[in-house]
Amino acid sequence: MTATMPAEPTLKQLHGRAFASLYDEMDYQVKRIDGTLPADLTGTLFRVGPGKFDVGDTVLKTMFDGDGMVSRFVLDGKTVRFTNRYVRTRQYRSGNQMTQRGITTNAPTLRGNLQPPANTGNTNMANICGDLLALWEGGPPYKIDPDSLETLGYKRFEGDRFGYLGAFSAHPKWDPRTGEVFNFGFDLLPTPRLRCYRVDAKGRNTEINSLPLWDFVWNHDFALTEHHMLFVLDPLRPNIPTFLRTRSLEQSLSYQARNGSTRFAIVPRDGSKPRVIEHEAMAHIHVTNAFEDGTDIVVEFVRFDDPDIFGQLGKAWQEPADPTNPRAHLTIDQWPSGRLSRFRISKSGRLTETVLSESAPMEFPQYDWRRSTREHNFTYAAAATEDVGHYNAVTKFDHATGTRTTFDFGLAQTGEPLFVPRSRTAAEDDGWLLVLNHDLPSHRSQLAIFDARTIEDGPLATAHLEHHLPIGFHGTFSRRIAG
Repeated sequence: MTATMPAEPTLKQLHGRAFASLYDEMDYQVKRIDGTLPADLTGTLFRVGPGKFDVGDTVLKTMFDGDGMVSRFVLDGKTVRFTNRYVRTRQYRSGNQMTQRGITTNAPTLRGNLQPPANTGNTNMANICGDLLALWEGGPPYKIDPDSLETLGYKRFEGDRFGYLGAFSAHPKWDPRTGEVFNFGFDLLPTPRLRCYRVDAKGRNTEINSLPLWDFVWNHDFALTEHHMLFVLDPLRPNIPTFLRTRSLEQSLSYQARNGSTRFAIVPRDGSKPRVIEHEAMAHIHVTNAFEDGTDIVVEFVRFDDPDIFGQLGKAWQEPADPTNPRAHLTIDQWPSGRLSRFRISKSGRLTETVLSESAPMEFPQYDWRRSTREHNFTYAAAATEDVGHYNAVTKFDHATGTRTTFDFGLAQTGEPLFVPRSRTAAEDDGWLLVLNHDLPSHRSQLAIFDARTIEDGPLATAHLEHHLPIGFHGTFSRRIAG
């Protein structure tokens, strides 16, 4: 009898491994560390993203509907300890049945589809007023115990007035000069609008402004300057007849360039009237930073070449990664290409674009957050070096010299790079980049620690996990050593 060797996974199947679920919750000290951990890099890295891509018998259509799983890396200068735990959302506690619709996945019952999308707590982690929060797009944040990773329920701020949906969005911004936190939330009643919030150092929340959205545009992020909140609103809107027919927000969202434009909405922090400036239709997801230069406002983000990126991603997600496994239906052929750009908005409303990079697949732009509301000289991002597949590299732009440096992980799925300064007074770019990377051939994830000044030289240290971590979104670093 001749033994049959198992077939090597195809490239498409390897890329599908980024969307493999991880059901177990673990806590262990990482045994294999290549290189040398920086002795003065101490603290805790928290990351979050969808941990599993099914709820009972329902296979989720996209990563946006997966229950949030917090991954924690504790660094004491000598060792790395890994812990993961799911956010105890209503969907996670329901166990074997999806009782409430997702953003892109319908629930199996009519009652579940008539409810707002489930708050999965899977998008970002933030430390606000001493509390660790798991954030989501359309609802209140979950409070997480940083030592046990136990879910402590919804976070309630003093003076909490988050509107009908209770939305406190996933990308809050800090003013390092005042210590205040700013954020927004989408609301439906009495009319569609973005409610703009300020949280002071004592945790008191105030609604400082409101931006009407009569055309229901979707918005994920914003930028903060010394005196303003700045929104870049692309014409991505739900098609109401399609939504009523399919009951799917994902299928109904469409890029409507012919019937609209991108609007730069400048919302004063002092509560005075917002200003809206029209521009030709564009597409983006995240902003890097913004700052005021005299009477001008400058904002940076990755502008995508193909404005219909969500339609392209939706098509890619519908095809199974592995035809022999009906549950492995999340994959991606290629993340969209774009250019890092800065837009200057004059006092008169004139818009000028400066392109900072050549076109390439990249996203998750980051910078030294000590430079928030001020001009920054370095931008870090996840990037792709291949024609097919995930982001598999970390890249850095030096705006003073106009140079770009990159480190390529090979066949991998690479997440958002987070910058940690060497000290409170260290120069910009003097610190480390923490990058979560999934090596696809071995199906194992790793935490790579770079000297931010020389990322092209490769990681100073790489902590290898004993398993993979599913594709994720964002995170935060705290100098406090958890546990």
